[in-house]
Amino acid sequence: MRELRRKYGDDYEQPTAVPMLTSGYNLPAKHVIHVVGPIVGRYLTKELEQQLSDCYSNVLDMCADNGLRRVAFCCISTGVFHFPNDRAADIAVTTVTEWLGEHPETIDRVVFNVFKDEDRDLYLQRLSGGMQ
Repeated sequence: MRELRRKYGDDYEQPTAVPMLTSGYNLPAKHVIHVVGPIVGRYLTKELEQQLSDCYSNVLDMCADNGLRRVAFCCISTGVFHFPNDRAADIAVTTVTEWLGEHPETIDRVVFNVFKDEDRDLYLQRLSGGMQ
């Protein structure tokens, strides 16, 4: 990010759905992919839903381009970005499932890493075929 700010100015902000690959440094991972999700204001719109989907597919594309075969996703844009957890889970599972279907044998493992029990339940339901 420092390099980007040097290049584009101190007020540079990473665009929504554009992933950035960094080293994992002291984490138990070789790399970390950072992606800014959409921020929901008053209303959830189709554009915001598409941006969230783009976050997942763009990160998976970056994994494929860099030979990364395993990836863990947090609940992108939920919490302080106010994306409704249930709709975010729908989009995450659908986007990842479709991407994996279009790119067989590219990614070995996808983990949806959740913090709240509510999110765990939402993802388990969708992953077991209970999409709403």
